[in-house]
Amino acid sequence: MAGRKKILLVTGSMNQTIQMAKVAGELKEYECWFSQIFSDSALLNLARKHTTLLDKTIIAEKYRRQSEAYLETLGYAIDYRAERNSYDMVICCSDLIVPKRLRATRTLWVQEGMIDKPTWITWLVKRLRLPPSLCFNTSLNGATNTCDIYCAASEGYKAHIAAMGTDAHKIYVTGIPNYDNLAVHVGNDFPYKGYVMVATTDMRETARFENRAAFIRKCVTIAGGRQLLFKLHPNENFGRAIREIRRYAPASALIYTDGNTNDMIANCCELITQYSTVVYTGIALGKKVHSRFDLRELETLVPVQNNGTAAKNIATICRKYLESGQDAAAFAREFRYDAPVHAYDHYLSIPSSYAG
Repeated sequence: MAGRKKILLVTGSMNQTIQMAKVAGELKEYECWFSQIFSDSALLNLARKHTTLLDKTIIAEKYRRQSEAYLETLGYAIDYRAERNSYDMVICCSDLIVPKRLRATRTLWVQEGMIDKPTWITWLVKRLRLPPSLCFNTSLNGATNTCDIYCAASEGYKAHIAAMGTDAHKIYVTGIPNYDNLAVHVGNDFPYKGYVMVATTDMRETARFENRAAFIRKCVTIAGGRQLLFKLHPNENFGRAIREIRRYAPASALIYTDGNTNDMIANCCELITQYSTVVYTGIALGKKVHSRFDLRELETLVPVQNNGTAAKNIATICRKYLESGQDAAAFAREFRYDAPVHAYDHYLSIPSSYAG
């Protein structure tokens, strides 16, 4: 592998890790290494090692173990904290934490999924120019203007990210892996069909308030006697969540802690979410959906459906930038990217009615 340019892909959640592996698969001419997201902040590292404050964030050790185990099954090389090599490019899963030594090289950000709504904490962090990770959510992910290039899920997200602070001229709409070909989930082998599906969120595990009992009761009302299926967020306290569902939902309610969420959504007749990227799956597949976000706004944000070519689109931009020899400003000023036109670039259908 001597002489080949090196790329470091930074991972986080399993969704982010799978996305990064797909991008690396389109960059086979380069030497690709992986590292779980890390910080050069002494305070954050102290909190990670000696407190539980960051246990539910992607900087936690358990997420590193999950990501590395997955990557090793694919035969990818690991360089945690980027200590084994120097790199020609870094592909980031988040720009909330980008160590200074990684910013010294070419950097590219890949959107994972839904970005949290700004809160008063978000605006306070921005106003006081505090580290964006102090929002304790993803409301500033993609909005720090830290990376050289930004790859967004849709035109709607490009506009959102630009409005939040990242230069519009360096944001390219590529679609995002894992959410760029949702039609593939239609016709799956999940054994149930025609149910009302509930995709829960890890609000309580990430220091946000939720009245779960009231939420479950609302789901029961919406179902109106139809079969309910609950798919729990992987970050949740499963024991607590299952006890609550058993207490407030009918005994016939189905509960899943793992499995292919998109397949489950493809088979449902109606989808209830809180704050979850999977609402885009429901919209793209023409389901009636419920969300705590404004659904008309969500329709404008749905990731581009491009027959599963988002990873290739992202890799194309990586390759062009890496081989251009230009600095970030010159490349962003001169490079023009037109996403390939695909036969399937629409949602299967757009729901005619919405419910909050």
